[in-house]
Amino acid sequence: MSHTNTVFIVDDDAAVRDSLGLLLSLHGYRTAFYADADAFLRALDGAMRGCVLLDIRMPGMDGLTLQRTLVERGCALPVLIITGHGDVDSARAAFRSQAVDFLEKPLQEEQLVGAIEEAFARQSNARGQGSEERADYARREATLTPREREVMLLVVAGRHNREIAADLGISVRTVEVHKGRMMEKLGAATIPDLVRQHLQHAG
Repeated sequence: MSHTNTVFIVDDDAAVRDSLGLLLSLHGYRTAFYADADAFLRALDGAMRGCVLLDIRMPGMDGLTLQRTLVERGCALPVLIITGHGDVDSARAAFRSQAVDFLEKPLQEEQLVGAIEEAFARQSNARGQGSEERADYARREATLTPREREVMLLVVAGRHNREIAADLGISVRTVEVHKGRMMEKLGAATIPDLVRQHLQHAG
């Protein structure tokens, strides 16, 4: 399958760029490569179509700063964040700047391709799905117990299991049980996925 859109890969690691380029070419994607944020910003053009696959840690301007810069410039290209050093604060910052997804290395092929397809769909005007997705999230969130909701809000705020246990006066093991049930009910595969759902659909 060939694609008219392009995946713009911004990563300072040449080996990562090469491996991503090979993998995506096997799926029929067109790719373009940039070793740092400045190189991508110099090439940025309003006619570009596709999505940006953006590493967080780069020399000079880091990925999250580049993402904010793109938002400030009104860039319509959806952004996918990739990182080998994921944490809740980074995920929260990425999703607040409208990242489509937050993918942790080593990248899983199926997850990466799915995220790229979602990004392409967003640029092709998938806004109509927004209210439906929000309602679906609300239905899933309504199944949480009060304690599971407390745990969810603390996880999204970046608190670790031991901190949550201390805050709620329960054991770390009990936190883990509530956290597992909460993630399952919400259909969140990872903590970054939980953060994305909460920031995009809650409230």
